[in-house]
Amino acid sequence: MPSPIIVDDPEKGTMEQVEQTTTIPMQPTPRTNVSRDARIVDLTHSAATDPEKKPTELPLVPLVEANKPAAPKKLRKVSRWIRFQLWFNTYRKFYLVVASINGVGLLLAALNIWTYPRHYTGAFVLGNLLFAILMRNELFGRVLYLIVNTCFAKWTPLWFRLGCTSALQHLGGIHSGCATSGFAWLIFRVTLIFIDHKDNHDAVLIMGVITNLAVAISILSAFPWVRNTHHNVFERHHRFIGWLGLLSTWVFVVLGDSYDLDTHTWNPNGIRVIRQQDFWFAFGMTVFILIPWFTVREVRVDIEVPSPKVAILRFERGMQQGLLARISRSSIMEYHAFGIISEGTHAKYHYLICGVQGDFTRSLVNDPPTHLWTRQLKFAGVSNTSTLYKRGIRVCTGTGLGAALSTCLQSPDWYLIWIGSDQEKTFGPTISGLIHRHLEPERVCLWDSKARGGRPDVMKLVREAYASWGAEVVFITSNYHGNKEIMEGCKELGIPAFGTLWDF
Repeated sequence: MPSPIIVDDPEKGTMEQVEQTTTIPMQPTPRTNVSRDARIVDLTHSAATDPEKKPTELPLVPLVEANKPAAPKKLRKVSRWIRFQLWFNTYRKFYLVVASINGVGLLLAALNIWTYPRHYTGAFVLGNLLFAILMRNELFGRVLYLIVNTCFAKWTPLWFRLGCTSALQHLGGIHSGCATSGFAWLIFRVTLIFIDHKDNHDAVLIMGVITNLAVAISILSAFPWVRNTHHNVFERHHRFIGWLGLLSTWVFVVLGDSYDLDTHTWNPNGIRVIRQQDFWFAFGMTVFILIPWFTVREVRVDIEVPSPKVAILRFERGMQQGLLARISRSSIMEYHAFGIISEGTHAKYHYLICGVQGDFTRSLVNDPPTHLWTRQLKFAGVSNTSTLYKRGIRVCTGTGLGAALSTCLQSPDWYLIWIGSDQEKTFGPTISGLIHRHLEPERVCLWDSKARGGRPDVMKLVREAYASWGAEVVFITSNYHGNKEIMEGCKELGIPAFGTLWDF
């Protein structure tokens, strides 16, 4: 099963550790003039068996009864087999397949059994690096999601739609596998140059070593520990050293293809360089790296600070659901990704929920800017595939609502479970207004851990909502521990689920 999008980084979950929080109805309640608080109910209904059937109405439950403290939570024990299945997800499967194919080819080339790669090693280096870049390109990702959402609608088998969502969510496995493999082929390429150093020019050898170092630093800076704990270190090294690596790659390619190993002379004929495979792979890498930067704009932003913990950013124009935005105070530095909240493409505004977690998000609260830099080309997250399913459940904690709410706002077939602490006060009237205006009481459950005295039995909420709502899938956006708990519980119960993804 797939694995886990703050999104203080597009590829990570945007959830802070959530204090636990109160339930707002899961079932339809009669339209009366009773206050919303008086309509709070416990989730003790029986599951509906018909997926198309609406949940059964429940009588009102007294507020005192509903606000009983949460029951003590029992530790859930999960088998090693379930944990292994979640660990060996589609990301790791993609990585294993890509790395294995390249590993076999590299071994055959090293043993001189397969001679083609020895003569055209540059094509294997740059072909892998091109695919690695392609998997992280916003435009390519949006096209893939568009094709899947258009061609594989709800009439296709559920297992097939789940497979499509899993593949799209875990494209990072191909990204990492190709990047690692490209680096391995690059080492092999430079090794061959060292072996034949008498026939090669020193300039080619030097550029090969520089390119190796640049690619190595770029890859090491993208390791999960660096990305999760030192975001700015990751971004500066992965981006700027990566750009240096691209520049040195161009020099390496041109020098290598221009030097004649037989005559030991430089061939200034550019036609020979253009005819080589590695030239076009390098050209493709450059194009896909530049495309997102052509869409960078400085735009006006209105910031609401309902509490010291959160900033609500409002930008002009509406958006489709399932997209994420990268924003920064600078045109090229410190881009952070957040889920986009919007009522639809027809809406006047879209919003980002930015929880205070680091220097960047803290500055949005302490020193709100009037303008921010953003990429107009937004990238798609796993929620973008919500249109493939007849009915689904969106589970989120804290600021994870930012990646989840649009799906429920724009589709009446999605049910929201949001766990947070004093949500209305913490997140303010804008977010509360969106929920109250667009989500009927029968398809939303808000658990306020502060009022309720603790975190709920999340799996009980998910299990009952999944059965009564007739859902086909559960999407989760939570912190690491919350995500792990829900993913393990869903796997144990056989509920298809996709959670927050931390790249490995």
